[in-house]
Amino acid sequence: MGATRILVVDDEQGVRTSLSAILGDEGFEVETAASGEECLAILGEKSYQAILLDVWLPGKDGLETLRAMRRMGVESAIIMISGHGTIDTAVRATRLGAHDFVEKPLSLEKILLTLRNALRARKLEERNRLLREELRRDTDLVGESAAIRRLREQIGQTAPTGAAVLVTGEPGTGKELVARAIHVRSPRSEEAFVEIPCAALPPESAVAELFGTAGDDERPTVRGKLDLAGEGTIFLDEVWALPADAQQFLLRALETGRFLPRGGQRAVVADARPIASTSRDLGNEVAQGRFRSDLWAKLGVIPLLVPPLRERREDVPLLVEHYAEKYAREYGRPRWTVEPAAMEALTNYAWPGNVRELRNFVERLIILAPGESIGRGDLPAAFAAPPSAPPDPASPTLSLKDGREAFEREMIRLRLESLGWNITRAAQSLGIERSNLHRKMKTYGIRPGPTGPV
Repeated sequence: MGATRILVVDDEQGVRTSLSAILGDEGFEVETAASGEECLAILGEKSYQAILLDVWLPGKDGLETLRAMRRMGVESAIIMISGHGTIDTAVRATRLGAHDFVEKPLSLEKILLTLRNALRARKLEERNRLLREELRRDTDLVGESAAIRRLREQIGQTAPTGAAVLVTGEPGTGKELVARAIHVRSPRSEEAFVEIPCAALPPESAVAELFGTAGDDERPTVRGKLDLAGEGTIFLDEVWALPADAQQFLLRALETGRFLPRGGQRAVVADARPIASTSRDLGNEVAQGRFRSDLWAKLGVIPLLVPPLRERREDVPLLVEHYAEKYAREYGRPRWTVEPAAMEALTNYAWPGNVRELRNFVERLIILAPGESIGRGDLPAAFAAPPSAPPDPASPTLSLKDGREAFEREMIRLRLESLGWNITRAAQSLGIERSNLHRKMKTYGIRPGPTGPV
């Protein structure tokens, strides 16, 4: 890395000379300008990490020069210096984006301390900016199908508001990605994004997890997720799994904007924006008495549907390319290409686990592929066959028993795919015993597919 570049702007030759010598001895690369006009001309051609800018300059003064620099998009850390500054001048400079304000006669220790603090703050700001850009890229929905273009448009319309959002879709379609995309494009993007995996919460601890517990002499206070989210976003993943008491307390918190931690007497403000997701039909859950209709209405102000991958097959090549580049970069592997026949097979595959399955498959292929080109022969056998079409309910030869079995087989396979072939979790999710699920898998010949456990 090169030396840190500093520009000193002062109409006094002595100040320019002394600061150049002092900062040069500290290892900085220093250039100077005698006026605001000269400073702006230099900045039109070069960039600097920091600028020491005198307030009182002939012609265009320091504040006017600072305004012009901001219009030019100069991102240097600005330190204003003055022989007779006032509080009003310092406040105006700070509002214009100056990092700090120091007065003459200049102290060597003060200048170096202020400069180093300004450079450190600038580095942190740049790092945060890059992280935000990376996060924004990671929340971009990959695809150009009509369904994805429409979903991107809906996210753009929804994000600036504070309305509650309900994201629906099959497991693995990217509902959390949609929630994060809304968050990073909202006015709350600088605040926390707190996720609650509702399906993984033990029913007896769901309320405490959401709202926290008030401490006493024998136990500490534990802040709930709703409190930790602050003015940010609370993401209720698979909200259908919340037990009844948690649903009741959540509804009250959303309606009143306040809640009491378990065992507490002092209310806590609930100001986080709620975004919920579900892979189940909440209307059916309400009809079965498992979910509150008023909470459903409260969470579903803006409903967004994430389509399954089989309904947007034209996006498969773009997704494969996206994840191949991502994992090749992460693992330091060569960037391989997919031959047309292999890409056709990937596009024709049903992807029952949706984008999650595709992502996991590409990651595995990046790690295990023998060469830099993926041919059809490099793909597992499951990709060789065309996707099996579901039975046509209108077919006069289809019996009710065959149709029911076909539906059950596909449902079990999709749920297993979405849960990484975890039999216990899949059985719980389907509401059946683990042994019963094993029997059904054996009956239907369901085994881990090309992206299942190895």
